[in-house]
Amino acid sequence: MKPALLIWPALYVGTVVGANLAVQRWGLVPVAPGLDAPAGVYFAGLALAARDAVHERHGGLVAAAMVLLGTALSAAFSPRLALASGAAFLCSELLDGAVWARLRRSGAAIAVAGSGLVGAAVDSALFLTIAFGSTGGFAGAVLGKLYATAAVAAAVALRERAARTRRAV
Repeated sequence: MKPALLIWPALYVGTVVGANLAVQRWGLVPVAPGLDAPAGVYFAGLALAARDAVHERHGGLVAAAMVLLGTALSAAFSPRLALASGAAFLCSELLDGAVWARLRRSGAAIAVAGSGLVGAAVDSALFLTIAFGSTGGFAGAVLGKLYATAAVAAAVALRERAARTRRAV
């Protein structure tokens, strides 16, 4: 495998571990006035987009393997958070991957946004329930993940637009 092909899997694993480290270190952070979320939501939002890139380039099995690797690395500092995030990422991987594959024909930016929305909701509900025994903070968790997803979707849309412009010239 070429080293450049490892960038997305490494980013994906890094965001999974980063999300767990952020929750461990900072707990809750504000995401909007009156809305808090676990501090890992921004990393998790990036992970949802990185997962799409891993899925496209390497397939769903590699994406699932990266979740397991990130979970194993996270278990070194917090087994409870590792279990919660691993279960949440694996379940949301299945749904996110299905939505992404269906929307991909409409363009990568639409696929990233749509699958990110589904992934954020599923991941948030499962993570909060397993890690904290409650879905308290669900709205903030989804919103925080969607900030990151929206930024990535916008960047992908700009890249797609630039590619269309180059092809038209």
